[in-house]
Amino acid sequence: MSSLSLPGDAATRQRYDPRYDPLVAPTPGAGRDYAPTWWVASAGAPPADDGPLRSDIDADVVVIGSGATGLSTALYLAQEHGIAATVLEANQTAWGCSSRSGGQGQNASGRLKRGQWIERWGLDTARRLDREIRTGFENFAELTRSIDCDAYDGGHLYTAHRPEKIAYLQNESQVMNEQFGYRTRMLTPEQIRAEFCDERETAGALWEEHGIGIHPLKFSFGLQRRARALGVKLHTASPVQGWETVGGVHHLRTPGGTVRARRVAVCTGGYTGQQLHPLLKNRIMPILSNSVVTRALTAQELAACGVRRETFLTDTRTLRFYYRFLPGGRLQLGSRSSVTGADAEHPLHLKLLTDAIARKFPPLAGVQIDHSWWGWVDVSHDMMPRIVRPDPAQSIWYAVGYGGNGVSFSTWAGKRLAERIVGHDLDRQLFSLPIYNSPLEYPNAFGVLRSPLLAPFRRIGQRLLYKWYWLQDEK
Repeated sequence: MSSLSLPGDAATRQRYDPRYDPLVAPTPGAGRDYAPTWWVASAGAPPADDGPLRSDIDADVVVIGSGATGLSTALYLAQEHGIAATVLEANQTAWGCSSRSGGQGQNASGRLKRGQWIERWGLDTARRLDREIRTGFENFAELTRSIDCDAYDGGHLYTAHRPEKIAYLQNESQVMNEQFGYRTRMLTPEQIRAEFCDERETAGALWEEHGIGIHPLKFSFGLQRRARALGVKLHTASPVQGWETVGGVHHLRTPGGTVRARRVAVCTGGYTGQQLHPLLKNRIMPILSNSVVTRALTAQELAACGVRRETFLTDTRTLRFYYRFLPGGRLQLGSRSSVTGADAEHPLHLKLLTDAIARKFPPLAGVQIDHSWWGWVDVSHDMMPRIVRPDPAQSIWYAVGYGGNGVSFSTWAGKRLAERIVGHDLDRQLFSLPIYNSPLEYPNAFGVLRSPLLAPFRRIGQRLLYKWYWLQDEK
């Protein structure tokens, strides 16, 4: 498994820890190497950063986390509000989700579909939320046209992994078209083979035109270059290991010095440590997502799989698979599997993915896997993100909770977060949307109960739910 060599002080770098678990470890490390992802192996040399913090400094705004959310927050603060923020990153740029995701930029955010928005909040709120997320997708699309990130604008196929799922997809297609003005269409297996690829497991699919696959690390590197060109400081190998607020000033202690900040934005996603700050403790349920990339496939193998486009796919399982053929002829596929970091290396989780490849694309059964990795997804209590100031008395904001669907919306969340930090969030209709008007609650412990006292038992509930989901998905 390949790993990118990194610039900077070798003394600050640590080996990648495949067993890291945010519910157990106080921080994700200090200067750890990247996970051995395909994105890391193919992104090229990282752009320059400002290295580890080496003294005490003062800052107006500190952004914690340098994924797509953190980098875009810093970028928009500088670009639109004239504030050169200081970004603190525990390890390397985009070390978490933004170098481990499937790179599927959907017109969505969070796990809920538009039909579920209507059920939960009513049609009026759902339509306003759709306008906001669609605007975010359009902004993301514009960024992908100006950042070299191997972007492929081919839409999204939502595939039915069983015939019983067709009715669900038909209903969602009808809702999207009639209530939100989209142009989705239902496809038969024969149409999927003729237009996209020979995915043998599918019983049909919902195709939506808005979907852009990207190289997520190249995209993040592009955001980093733009932000630093506007004066943003990015300190890698600088985890926040202590946080004390004195007289309204936040003292953020890192291994190399303390930052005294007037305002703090937390953009740490699934890598939010339990000890970072009380406002975030137990508010996110980190879920592991495993991913693989095959060796480069031959022309004959690609032809046998009927590959016609690089459009990405997800299936209708609750523990869904997400997959696509990449530029250069590799297949990338991922899904949920392991529950804890301690168990992440078990061969069973790799087998789950290779078995899926054999089912979906039989000509690739037993194909060599060149890259295998996993990363933490930030799941909120209601499966939707939050971009909020959780306590009006404290100058702290956060943007987290994408539930594995933040590739496109994370950059728009950064833009909105920047507006909130500078006080440009007075549009009551916009910021009354569910993703903006309430803080994170405690995630479900057993799928039902929410309480900080039950937080230590969430993993037990997760194991039970995974078994139940598997029975529903497969039986």
